Amino acid sequence: MAERRVLGIVLAGGAGRRLAPLTADRAKSAVPVGGLYRLVDFALSNLANGGVRRIYVLTQYKSHSLNRHITTAWQLNPMLDNYVTPVPAQQRLGPYWQAGSADAIYQSLDVIHADRPDLLAVFGADHVYRMDPRQMIEAHIGWGAGATVAAIGVPTTQAIGFGVVRTAPDGHRIEAFLEKPANPPARAGRPGEASAAMGIYVFSTDVLVEALRTDAADESSQHSMGGDIMPMLAREHAAHMYDFMANDVPGADARDLGYWRDLGTLDAYFDAHMDLCAVHPVFNLYNDRWPILTHLHPLPPAKFVHDDGDRVGRAINSVVSNGVIVSGGLVTNSVLSPGVRVDSWSRVNRAVIMHGSRVGRHAIVENAILDKNVAVADGAAVGVDKEHDRARGFTVSGGGITVVGKGQKVAP
Repeated sequence: MAERRVLGIVLAGGAGRRLAPLTADRAKSAVPVGGLYRLVDFALSNLANGGVRRIYVLTQYKSHSLNRHITTAWQLNPMLDNYVTPVPAQQRLGPYWQAGSADAIYQSLDVIHADRPDLLAVFGADHVYRMDPRQMIEAHIGWGAGATVAAIGVPTTQAIGFGVVRTAPDGHRIEAFLEKPANPPARAGRPGEASAAMGIYVFSTDVLVEALRTDAADESSQHSMGGDIMPMLAREHAAHMYDFMANDVPGADARDLGYWRDLGTLDAYFDAHMDLCAVHPVFNLYNDRWPILTHLHPLPPAKFVHDDGDRVGRAINSVVSNGVIVSGGLVTNSVLSPGVRVDSWSRVNRAVIMHGSRVGRHAIVENAILDKNVAVADGAAVGVDKEHDRARGFTVSGGGITVVGKGQKVAP
């Protein structure tokens, strides 16, 4: 890898409509995750920890908070030619926005040419996982590949929502790349499992640039990396598959192996947070050899107060961020972001509560997501009665999770 110049490209332009109302005024990749982080931090941390420290983040929809986060949290050392730079949609090629993930890169070819990389590490910004990109890059070079995509085994019944890879007998050369197939092909030797593409790619620069130019000239194309570029390169016998399960991340243990979550829906988003609350979490935020990096606001430590009869400040099986005060309330199986307040005699169970929100006295929050600066009034309940939640205008997911949008008030 030291002999090859690698440029990171993070695709962060998605609107994230299935995550509404969390994406009502922010990009999907700017959605808070795990209390302290933004979704984009996971892709950026994997690249930076893996030595890829010249990174462009391609943005588009509602990108203000995302751009601000990148410029404040991701200040690498320019003296060492390291940078993380947001690149908004610029309409360089005409008066239109990005038409797809491939078009986003095509419209940013000027920044790629300016860097003159040998290889491009193209990562989606919508997933929670750990991965050492160096190992995938080494495999790409060893195979002499033009394109390499990371893949993970998923049940064939679930694979219809992914790009699916069918490999040659050698286990890595791709014979076909099928975008959301009705009948996903099974992995060799595993009849109930398919190889799902993860939105993580390594390309030889000249191969990707040529493919993007060909795709841009095709008026029938959707200009998608998974739907158009990878099937094209598979037909040209230039594409290979990297098995995500073979990736060995420093500091990871058996529980972490193969953890990858696409936070494309409200239920997937909520479930990933419940993973963090487990006594032995399947995704370990405490791996200091491969940390998830972000900007920490200068808030005081978390505080738990009152121990008087039934007025006891407690948090059990929960992730509690800096600046949180649990004042005589009970928090279980929940993730509290910085600055959250939980007042006396309240109960919070199976909840994700974002920055600056407050749960009043005798209130109940259960099976719910509260966006930033939500105020739950004294004696109010949210997440308990789903029909009542809907009647109040709150979103209820297919899995029964109530979502309260930014700055809203929950009345008794």
